[in-house]
Amino acid sequence: MELDELYWFLERKPRTETRENIYIMTMVSREPRQIVGHMVSTDKSSRTIQRMVDAALEAKRYCTDGSSGYLDVIFPGKHIFNVHNKSDTFTVEGATADLRHYIPTLARRSRCFPRKLENLRAALRLFVCAYNRFGAAKARFRILYPLSEPPFFSSRFLLSVRLDTPLLPSWLKNRSFHDKMIHRQALAGRFSIQPCFRLQ
Repeated sequence: MELDELYWFLERKPRTETRENIYIMTMVSREPRQIVGHMVSTDKSSRTIQRMVDAALEAKRYCTDGSSGYLDVIFPGKHIFNVHNKSDTFTVEGATADLRHYIPTLARRSRCFPRKLENLRAALRLFVCAYNRFGAAKARFRILYPLSEPPFFSSRFLLSVRLDTPLLPSWLKNRSFHDKMIHRQALAGRFSIQPCFRLQ
């Protein structure tokens, strides 16, 4: 499990040294690549991070960067506190980059920023829902197809969502019973998908 945070502006751009007034904290699993916890807050204190950790599923390892807010957090597993580089938090850093890329109000060097906290939270929930479905579909694809197959593309994800199950690979017909069992486990939903919220 990896943790990270990003900062941005809400309602206005304050004239402070770093200028931010809102923080988005995320917890990301590596396999499958999904956002298992997120929180929007006006501070990034250890108490706020602790609430996010307590609400998520437990993991054996928790990797963070050198932010001081992680030092006082009680993790259920081993805490890897890396102050030198991002070698332990590359997955969550990628998720943070995706947040800024796909949510226009979080893009850097932009005049756009959310006017209401409710709008930011709604956009984040929608993004997490789509992000987790994509991560689960990609993990199932790696089980169903050998390494010699073409890589996972967005078109394959859209097709699997439309059909509700991945396509049956032709190479599986002549494979062993073990390979067929792996295929059945993948179709049965071995990788969980966090439920989407419904817009009223």
